[in-house]
Amino acid sequence: MLDPFDDSYFMKKALQEAELAFEKDEVPVGAVIVVEDKIIARAHNLTELLNDVTAHAEMQAITAAANFLGGKYLKECTLYVTLEPCQMCAGALYWSQIKRIVYGTVDERRGFTAMGTKLHPKTTITGGVLEKECAEIITRFFIEKRNLN
Repeated sequence: MLDPFDDSYFMKKALQEAELAFEKDEVPVGAVIVVEDKIIARAHNLTELLNDVTAHAEMQAITAAANFLGGKYLKECTLYVTLEPCQMCAGALYWSQIKRIVYGTVDERRGFTAMGTKLHPKTTITGGVLEKECAEIITRFFIEKRNLN
């Protein structure tokens, strides 16, 4: 029997968050944090709205998940995020000791891989989940931005 709660299912939820960011004129990155097939945190970029360079989707989700769990460690959690985390978010994910990170599309210039940022040794990584859809929303956002200027 197929698991209805697979990586694609939760990445679609992260994409819904990215759409919310898009509607707010934020870089459209969305994230959800899951434990035992239950979403415990939903977030999207809020850097423009909050005038805060640290208000990335992942950072918002980490805080929400920690508040939900009542502790700072996310050892049994999985983060689903539409764009590969940057080094700032990877650092926060390192300290959270998150079990797993699943991302949609690679950030070739600013992603933690390109920047050489290390994750916690117990964290596993899966990339490329719904990659086309995750890349498309980012591309659409920046095309619209360029056309407005």
